Order: sequence, then structure tokens, then C-alpha cells
Amino acid sequence: MKRREKKSYRVGIQSIDQTIQGLVQQVAESRNSDLINDLFTTIVKIAREKASRGDLKVLNTAVKELRHTFRVFEPYRHVRKVAIFGSARTPASAATYKSARQFGKLMAAAGWMVITGGSTGIMRAGHEGAGGFRSFGLNIRLPFEQEVNPVIRDNQKLIHYKYFFTRKLAFIKESHATVLYPGGFGTHDEGVESLTLVQTGKDIPRPIVLVDTQHGRYWEAWLEYVSRYLLRNKMISPDDLSLPTLVKSPEEAREVVLKFYGVYHSLRYVGQETVIRTNREISSQKLKQLNKDFRHLLINGRIELSGALPAEADESEIQDLPRLKMRFNRRTYGSLKRFIDALNQT
Repeated sequence: MKRREKKSYRVGIQSIDQTIQGLVQQVAESRNSDLINDLFTTIVKIAREKASRGDLKVLNTAVKELRHTFRVFEPYRHVRKVAIFGSARTPASAATYKSARQFGKLMAAAGWMVITGGSTGIMRAGHEGAGGFRSFGLNIRLPFEQEVNPVIRDNQKLIHYKYFFTRKLAFIKESHATVLYPGGFGTHDEGVESLTLVQTGKDIPRPIVLVDTQHGRYWEAWLEYVSRYLLRNKMISPDDLSLPTLVKSPEEAREVVLKFYGVYHSLRYVGQETVIRTNREISSQKLKQLNKDFRHLLINGRIELSGALPAEADESEIQDLPRLKMRFNRRTYGSLKRFIDALNQT
């Protein structure tokens, strides 16, 4: 590039940077200005790199779908939500349909909201139980099978997606528990994704509940397969089997979900510290036992009582919650789930 061209290029970049900074100052809160600036800069880079029209369409649609998702969920961020998955083909006469409907009802009575794919079968059952006021529908546009059920059809909390990946992100980001009824490829896709994200630390620990009927063996047989082929061949660790929980009734499913958030409230990583917020104080005796039983989770040091760390100042609504902090190894997430289960035994 010639000297004059280089100078012209630098001037052009500076002009773009100044324009971006001006836009950011107009539309962004100061605490988010760095991220908004990055978003604008990324868009300019994509344009400069002459991305194909097809690539731009993918990016544009994905960003629009996520923006709309965040807007719809924002007023309900303070309410815990459970994602229910299962076959769209399950008839209303099936035992699993009745179970899913009862589970939705039980969770709504406990103050939770229900998120399903918004279609028929198990998805409709979950919405029927919870009622439209406590339901979200994340519908995927398909040429077949994905009819929207009447409970959520005219609801403002129904969102339509073109892409599975944005829809799946919404399910994980906006829910606090995953409950799986018998279903096809889609159900397994969502279930295995939930397990994978928790197992690898890409999602914080959550209840992942597999619901069979009293005489059903759908998930029981699946767990046998996992133990026989994945565990036996060392494709997963023994502690990974603690991530899903098998139950036989909607009442048991409700108990598993609510118990998970009995003492444990939430988790956040702050630098090298893993901070676990609790709904009540942990006794010194319980803390001593946790340090004894879960020493292997730590890089060094001990599990300690703590108050809110400075980095948690952006979550003012939970500043007063008691905390535990530890230097978790960020590898054995199945053991971290067992730690939370043990904490909830307090």
C-alpha cells in the first residue's frame, strides 16, 4: 500500500472510530459502553471484510432473534423458570402427557414459570398445567409438526425462531432447571446439550430431571446405555452420572427441582474464586464436613464463608445473601453438582 493510501486508510479508520464512540455515548449506559462499542466495531469489521450476503443474513437474523428474546424475558428475570422437553407427538391420553400437565401445575403453584417449545404433545401439557400467565413458548419454524398450542398461541411470551441455535441458547440462558419427558431426536438434543454444558462448565450447575412413568423405562433404559457404553469405556467420568436425576412422577420431579434451590441459591465465578450464594447461613460443622468431603474440588486453600465480593456489585438484589467461596479446579463439574447436593442437605 502506498504512503498516501496508508494515510487515507488511517484517517478513514479514525473517522469510523469517532463515529462509533459518538453513537455509543448516545445509546449506551456507561457501564456497558465497552461492550456496545465492541458490537459496533464488529459490525464495521464484517462490512469491511466483505462478508457474503448469506453470512450477513445469518448474523442479522440471529441478533434480531436474541434481541427480541432478551426483551420478552426481561420483565420476568426475577422469576425462576423450568424448561420442559418431550415429544410433540404424545397424545393427551398418554400417561406422560398427564404427568407433564401435573408437573407444570405443581411448578406454577410453587411460583415458577414454565418454558416449552410451544407446540403440541408434552409441550402443550406443560403449558396447560402452568397456565398461559406462567408460560413461555419458544417455537421453531418448521415446515411440519411444530403447530403452536392454543394455550400460548396469542400470548406475548410466545417467540418464533428461525434457527435452532438461538432457540437453544434461549432455553438454557433463561431457565434454571431442565426437565425431560420421553421424546424423539429433539428431546435428546436438548437433554444432551444441557448435560454437556453443565459437564464442561459452560453452564452453571442445574437440576436435569428425567421423568418416566411408574411403569415406564424410557429414561431408565437410556441411563443403562450411558453406564454400559459411555462410563464403562471411560468416555465420561463416574461423577458425570450425578448430573441427571431419574424420577417416576411429577411430584418427584418438582421435589428435585425445588430441593436443588433449597440452600443453594446461585453461583458466580470471580477471578480464581468460585462464589456460591446460599439462602441461609452454613453452620461451622457443615462447613467442616464440606471441606472434608470435597477437598478434591479445590486447587488450593479451603472452602470459606464469605460476604459479597466487589465484583458482585452489579447484582444488588442478592448482596445480602450469605456466601461460600473456594478455588474450584474448573474440571470436575459432576463433583461440583454433588457438592451442591450435599450443601442442600443442611
